[in-house]
Amino acid sequence: MTTSPSAPPPGLTVGGYALRARLGEGGMGVVHLGQKPGERPVAIKVLRPHVVGDDEARRRLAREVSSLSRVRSRRIAEIVDADPYGEIPFVATRYVPGLSLHDHVQEEGPLGGDDLLWFADCLAEALEAVHAVGVLHRDIKPSNVIMEGRTPILIDFGLARVAEDSRITMNGWLLGTPGYLAPEILYGDDATAASDVHAWGATVAYAGTGRAPFGRGPSVAIMDRVRRGEHDLTGLDPLLLPVVEEALAPEGRDRPSLDEVRDWLEELARPPVDDARTGTPRDRRVEPDPVTLPYVALAHQEREAPTRMGTAPVDTTPVAHQAPEEPVHWSSDWSAPHDHAGSTAWLPPEHRPPFVERAPAGERLRRSGTFLALGAAVAGGTALAPYVTLAVVLVAVWLLRSGSLAASSAGNRRSRRGAKWYDGIQLLLAAPWHAVAGLGGTVILSLWSLGIGAAIALLCFAASLSMLTSLALVGAAFAVGLWWGPGSERLRSPLHRAVDPLARRAVPWLLVTLVLAAGASGLGAAASAQGTAWSPDDSAPLADISLPGWL
Repeated sequence: MTTSPSAPPPGLTVGGYALRARLGEGGMGVVHLGQKPGERPVAIKVLRPHVVGDDEARRRLAREVSSLSRVRSRRIAEIVDADPYGEIPFVATRYVPGLSLHDHVQEEGPLGGDDLLWFADCLAEALEAVHAVGVLHRDIKPSNVIMEGRTPILIDFGLARVAEDSRITMNGWLLGTPGYLAPEILYGDDATAASDVHAWGATVAYAGTGRAPFGRGPSVAIMDRVRRGEHDLTGLDPLLLPVVEEALAPEGRDRPSLDEVRDWLEELARPPVDDARTGTPRDRRVEPDPVTLPYVALAHQEREAPTRMGTAPVDTTPVAHQAPEEPVHWSSDWSAPHDHAGSTAWLPPEHRPPFVERAPAGERLRRSGTFLALGAAVAGGTALAPYVTLAVVLVAVWLLRSGSLAASSAGNRRSRRGAKWYDGIQLLLAAPWHAVAGLGGTVILSLWSLGIGAAIALLCFAASLSMLTSLALVGAAFAVGLWWGPGSERLRSPLHRAVDPLARRAVPWLLVTLVLAAGASGLGAAASAQGTAWSPDDSAPLADISLPGWL
């Protein structure tokens, strides 16, 4: 599968997704980067005509996708949308930014220590999630693992039964990658859960040594070494060496089960006893240090161990997979919220992916209270010092919009080529450009909001309201215009990033909101006591005209 993105024809859409770039191609279909307006990008696999050539094939595809849509793990790029019966059948998965394990190791070298232990446990967790719904992966390899920071995300785990169809699995076509296929598959036997454990061991060996455990060369020679169990694990971390050696055993019955693998890994990660007083182990994680990997720390800020999942009987029928492919960079961590769920109406209700849970009503109410207090502060400042408040607010809007543009640009770069150590430096160097780029949208949004404020001022004049009341209403209308005007999402987004986490904790939220409310009240009281200050001007606008209630 080619990894160099190429642009599809302009305006091409599939299932409502605009195709942005061609990510790769394999036996099952062509993979594109797709996106719906206002939603996050997804990886869209457009299936080849011979894969779904008739109604029976489409029904088989629907059943397979229905089963795979039940896979739920933050370590897997799961299916978010599909249309087996459409004019152009497709399957969409979440998009993962980052390099494949193969490319990551080539660029940064093998993993070691806690990083390798974390990798092995997360990959086993992903495989456990696949097995839990009765499906085998059968194509675990370095190009099917995307490194999101130091955390592996397993991709391309589906459509196995569809590929099993005789029209696709032609004689002489080995569905898999030599060196990462278990010996029993090479002998023509059915794949089992032990086959995936073998592939897990080979992939972990590559991550820890930087080379394929069964060497290179002609496929026939590699497969012969796999069948005889002649692997080279030189340089692998001694802590992981025993479990990987057992996972690569030629006979499936000699390999540990996935439960045993995870128990083994958890025992390796278990810290020593804290002290004689408590006799309890310390809670230690093996995930990377967030000081050196800030982009990983965000995804794992709760610092919890990989989730153990219940197991279900695994389908032991042959589970063929597509032809060897290079990585497609799919999805993001399952723990992160989505702002797209995709169309899943074709699925039975019990198989539909769960919707993202909304924040509790109390939390949403607290958010609204904070934003209202902020708007009240703008209204109070407008009543006290209209010109100064206008200048301060507009500069703040400009800075927030520019920062939002910079964050989006950095996120897009990470999506294209993964996180890099120099991302922070690049962000600082690009800051002047983003400041200029944010100026145009700020002007448009400001003019929109000022127009709304002017309309409110005319209504206040018609109603003969006092100057202070009118200015407060104009300030409130100006704030509403900024919040809902054209391009305001660039303003709301950074404000939500600051307020939403605060609203989850009642005490800090209360303190901050009370400070904002007190500030708004103080500004209003000062305006009532000393009147409106029109600095830097000397007098109110239209002061020479007699306006009832405005003198």
